[in-house]
Amino acid sequence: MTVSREVELEGHIIDSGMMQSCFGIIMDLGGSFSVQEFDIGRHKDEESYARMLVEADDEDQLQSIVHELHQHGVNPSDPKDATLVPAPDDQVVPHGFYSTTNHPTFIRHSGEWIEVEDMEMDCAVVVEDGEAHRASEQSNGDDEEPRDYPRAYTKVLNAIEEGDMVVTDETGIKVQPPERPRDSGGAFGFMQGGVSSERPSESTIRKIADAIKETKKEGGKVMAVCGPALIHSGAREDLARLVREGYVDMLSAGNGFAVHDIERDIYGTSLGMDTESLDHPRHGHKHHIYAISEVIREGGIEEAVDSGTIGSGVMYECIENDRPFVLAGSIRDDGPLPDTITDAVEAQNAIREQAHEADMVLMLSTLLHSVAVGNCLPSTTRVVCVDINPATVTQLLDRGSAQAVGMVTDIGTFVPILAEQLLDEE
Repeated sequence: MTVSREVELEGHIIDSGMMQSCFGIIMDLGGSFSVQEFDIGRHKDEESYARMLVEADDEDQLQSIVHELHQHGVNPSDPKDATLVPAPDDQVVPHGFYSTTNHPTFIRHSGEWIEVEDMEMDCAVVVEDGEAHRASEQSNGDDEEPRDYPRAYTKVLNAIEEGDMVVTDETGIKVQPPERPRDSGGAFGFMQGGVSSERPSESTIRKIADAIKETKKEGGKVMAVCGPALIHSGAREDLARLVREGYVDMLSAGNGFAVHDIERDIYGTSLGMDTESLDHPRHGHKHHIYAISEVIREGGIEEAVDSGTIGSGVMYECIENDRPFVLAGSIRDDGPLPDTITDAVEAQNAIREQAHEADMVLMLSTLLHSVAVGNCLPSTTRVVCVDINPATVTQLLDRGSAQAVGMVTDIGTFVPILAEQLLDEE
């Protein structure tokens, strides 16, 4: 005796490999399937549709298969409203809550599909009913701008409040992974994910430059996620130019990146090494802590720029050109700088707020910050990850940022060529 469920796939399911992937999932998990309807798009801009019956030996096995299919955008052919259960306490979600992917997601409520706002992975989904929210506003005296209700949005677990109506199970949930239609043109046509150190660097960097130009032309924002190696490798001045000229709109980094950038300005070294001559000046190993001390003495990076203590570099250009930045601290930090956010949850929230504004993200030689930012990004955000270590890019992809295109190369080569493509050709 077997159990079964009818599911459907739609979109560019052949060109993107979605259909083949789903067949593999079903067979790998011990199930079987039969295709009941298959309508193939016969032109480049036409989508395809498939309806199939998935069978398994028991309900648990079937649920496991359907769960995996759901992550790839396969949905029940007879959708029902999502199941909502109130959170029993602050920061406590109901058993069986739906944990999000980073793909565009819709919740079925009162017979209608509602798009989930602020999409990111590993969150709960909360649904608000208009009447209940208006009553809460009146009792609290809130004067917010009117919203469309009902609405659904993501919440990290530590932000859950008692009584929040949380989506549980996978009923009434529709996921739409990004697709790869045939003949995908434009500057972003090259961004098909994956990692390679054999791609022709200059041609790939030219395409990344074109993608940045296209993002800016569309009114979008570009975010740079930077590690200290960028300063050590001598790419500091070129990144500063990109910030100054408006090709980088915001910055996310750690305490170390900012410290070495400031050290380079004040002492001409980065972690005690002259990045031009590669010499190690006498007592150079103390320069980074001296730099931190000078900024603390001033009261912060902005104050140090205003006083003239800092006169160049990436952080200088962020202050001078009003480019917002988030510096997230870690247990390894010296100092840290007054601008560094040392509370981990506060830093996550700051990164999350910043990431939601980004339309394209450049992850430049930093594993931990790339993963942290990647966790906050919807899969519709364009992501380029550059690192000399292929494991950095692989780990980012494995964590769920499948839209990222990876380039394995020296960051000290990548940033100057990118700046040349963007700035010198103007």
